[in-house]
Amino acid sequence: MTREQYILAAQQNSLARTENPQFYPVGIYGWRKRCLYFFVLLLLVTMIVNLAMTIWILKVMNFTVDGMGNLRVTKKGIRLEGISEFLLPLYVKEINSRKDSPLVLQSDRNVTVNARNHMGQLTGQLTVGADAVEAQCKRFEVRANEGGKVLFSADEDEIVIGADRLKVTGTEGAVFGHSVETPHIRAEPSQDLKLESPTRSLVMEAPRGVQINAAAGDLKATCRKELHLQSTEGEIFLNADTIRLGNLPVGSFSSSSPSSSAPRQTIYEICICPNGKLYLSPAGAGSTCQSSSNICLWS
Repeated sequence: MTREQYILAAQQNSLARTENPQFYPVGIYGWRKRCLYFFVLLLLVTMIVNLAMTIWILKVMNFTVDGMGNLRVTKKGIRLEGISEFLLPLYVKEINSRKDSPLVLQSDRNVTVNARNHMGQLTGQLTVGADAVEAQCKRFEVRANEGGKVLFSADEDEIVIGADRLKVTGTEGAVFGHSVETPHIRAEPSQDLKLESPTRSLVMEAPRGVQINAAAGDLKATCRKELHLQSTEGEIFLNADTIRLGNLPVGSFSSSSPSSSAPRQTIYEICICPNGKLYLSPAGAGSTCQSSSNICLWS
């Protein structure tokens, strides 16, 4: 091919290209474009609904800068107003109510308060149920509001009642299975004090003596069998204007001859002198007590 033919062919090709140009579109068109617009619109609607729901929740739950609803976060801790319900365990250091309202803990079954040490072991438990109140601890104490005086305490060894007066209002009184140690037992005014052991003995012991006083009435001691008054080292002192022993058996004195084989029964009288001594005197022989004694016991 000569040079002239090559130049002519190149000019013809350039003229054909300019007459029939080819375009290549750039972007998203057709169904892809419609799907993209749909997803953008759906995302916009979701965002609007989510924002509306968030605003509604904030309004209903009463969210503020200090907290939400009845819950307020203060410098001293968390403050709850009204009725609060906990579905899971609550771990707190201290629970206080307002000064003008009580603290109420309510449950459908029971209320249990547990105390644990740093190792997580249970050291104390208080359970308030429908049938009973149970406390499991090493020592249980009830203190007064003023002064912190111990009114009641109990542990494995002893139970201490620190009240000024223990009052038992039951009709059957107080029942003790073992010994009772007390410095004073007193009944209510205008009421009788009765110490009774229905099936066993009643024993009162004291290292320095037992004293029973009846300032305005009589003192009576009644028993079914023998009444023993015994003093191992001291004396039995009866101090009264008149001392009487009633319902004593009276013996009969009959004289018999010396030759009779039957033993002779001798009757004696017991006399007491002003100095407090007792002595025996044969009956019928005349009393040797002084007439000023005013006390003579006959048997």
